[in-house]
Amino acid sequence: MLFMISMGSALLLQSTLSLEQAVYFGLIGFCGWSSVDAINNICDVDLDEHSDPSRAEYTQKLGNWGFGIYVLFSGLALGGAFLSRNLVATLVIGLGLLIGIFYSVPPFRLRQTPFKAAVNFSVGAIPVLFVAAFYNVFSVNVIALMTLIGVTTAVNSLWEDLADFISDSESHAKTVLVMLGFRRGLMMTIVLGYCLIPLMVYIGFLFSLHLSYYIILSVCVVYMSLRLITQRLIFTTDIEDSDALLKMGEVFAKDFVILAIVQTTNLMINGLLQFYPLTLL
Repeated sequence: MLFMISMGSALLLQSTLSLEQAVYFGLIGFCGWSSVDAINNICDVDLDEHSDPSRAEYTQKLGNWGFGIYVLFSGLALGGAFLSRNLVATLVIGLGLLIGIFYSVPPFRLRQTPFKAAVNFSVGAIPVLFVAAFYNVFSVNVIALMTLIGVTTAVNSLWEDLADFISDSESHAKTVLVMLGFRRGLMMTIVLGYCLIPLMVYIGFLFSLHLSYYIILSVCVVYMSLRLITQRLIFTTDIEDSDALLKMGEVFAKDFVILAIVQTTNLMINGLLQFYPLTLL
């Protein structure tokens, strides 16, 4: 997802950008996220045994190679930023990797605290900030795009917590969902998801995006709304954290993440359409 965010941000913020440069930014974002994800998998292996056994098994099989993958992607992200010959942009990527350590590695372990969503906001905002620093472009457009991407990744982290609720509870984590309780947390993620829609529409107007952007966004909203209507248990049940509710939360967690990926892809594609317009649409 960070590849699409980084590439899409570059295309939207720099009108004279070449496609090769946009891919370059996308690869840096991808390597940075892969680094953060790798160290998180290493530190989360015990929790993943409950919430995602296949991931835990894969991480355990990797052994020391898992840490090697983390070092590799960290080096690629920093190396790619260093090749930009922009000190501020390189420091931004370094900050992102440092935040990844605070997010996952004990004793900080911010992923098990109420600050998890705030940390994920920064993870999403950093690729936009990197592009802005590289071109020394700081404007209302940059702030708006940074806010949208940051809030999206923050809310996405709450959606992922739906699937991790049991393991987080058993490990005595203090995430927002654990503190609120599953049902109230689930309702909150749904409300936050809908709150993102006006911001996504605003971004479309701000960057004069193609009609296809609004069509895909509308399809995502309709799809999720229909899913909620067909799963009325979350609105009618009075049982907190029931098995049926927990299973439903896992289903919604997957749906939400898929929709986040679709929307970031939508943003990237419409960035491309700024350079290669489709005259038939």
